[in-house]
Amino acid sequence: MNFIETILWPLRWLVELVLVAWHGLFTTLGLDPDSGAAWVLSIIGLVVVVRSALIPVTVKQIKSQRKMMEIAPEVKKIQAKYKGKTDQFSREAMSRETMALYKKHGTNPMASCLPMLLQMPIFFSLFYVLRTASGVSNTGSSGSPQAGIGLMSQELTDSFNQATIWGAPVKMTFTQAWNDGPIQVMIFLGIIMVLMIASQFFTQKQIMSKNVSDETKSSSMYRQQQMLLYIIPFAFLFSGLVFPLALNIYWFSSNMWTMAQQAIVIRNMPTPGTEAFRLRQERLRKKGKLTEEELQVIEAEEARQQQAGQRQQPISAKRAKKKKK
Repeated sequence: MNFIETILWPLRWLVELVLVAWHGLFTTLGLDPDSGAAWVLSIIGLVVVVRSALIPVTVKQIKSQRKMMEIAPEVKKIQAKYKGKTDQFSREAMSRETMALYKKHGTNPMASCLPMLLQMPIFFSLFYVLRTASGVSNTGSSGSPQAGIGLMSQELTDSFNQATIWGAPVKMTFTQAWNDGPIQVMIFLGIIMVLMIASQFFTQKQIMSKNVSDETKSSSMYRQQQMLLYIIPFAFLFSGLVFPLALNIYWFSSNMWTMAQQAIVIRNMPTPGTEAFRLRQERLRKKGKLTEEELQVIEAEEARQQQAGQRQQPISAKRAKKKKK
């Protein structure tokens, strides 16, 4: 057992517990215990348990993102204060003032990454559970399937190894199908891999298109994030090739949960100043359900937009002459 497996031992035990519990439930309901359907549904059940447990963290993430948006002007002031100062003392002072501001408002940039960071150990724990069940050693060589460290008995391990869905073994990777599998198995694994990558792309696109403020969209950081939006899927392409079908199904199911969860949040709790926020306020205004405080926010936003629209943008002398003609 290597160092990472030792660290993940408690999580591996819990992953096996959840998988076996769901597998037992679906078997009781009449599914064939050796079928791919029983094991795939068990993996989806694991997603439901994990993401449900992370709902409080997700709520904290949403609140943190809201506060980060609220204090963005203050952060810019601190950055402007130290603009052009590259000495160590100035950098440390800027860092201290920024962290003090975060502490004052009870937020932190890392909070927005918590759900993803907390999911990764569970994902890798599932990876080790499935790898052991498939008989793959630490060196990557294949051997006989081994029982897990918890409730994943030898009988269940053998059952997992026999499981297929639409002809594709749930333990098979796309690269294995490319080398040894029938063409229909390779196509099915490829479709799942593409769906996993596409769902990852759209979960990020969903936030950036509707739940980002106009001020943020005009920043250079937003443009950089848009570039990353198209680059990141290539990293998932690599993982999709080397991870087994079961893991790709886990990640795809988790992405679908994220998309649904974000759609609910964006519709009902959008970030102020965003397209989603204006649509929600318009819906509430038509229904007469806006509070006095919300009406004031809308009026302030409309006044800001009107003022911005009335500003004269500087034009070049050449353009000014054309305008006079």
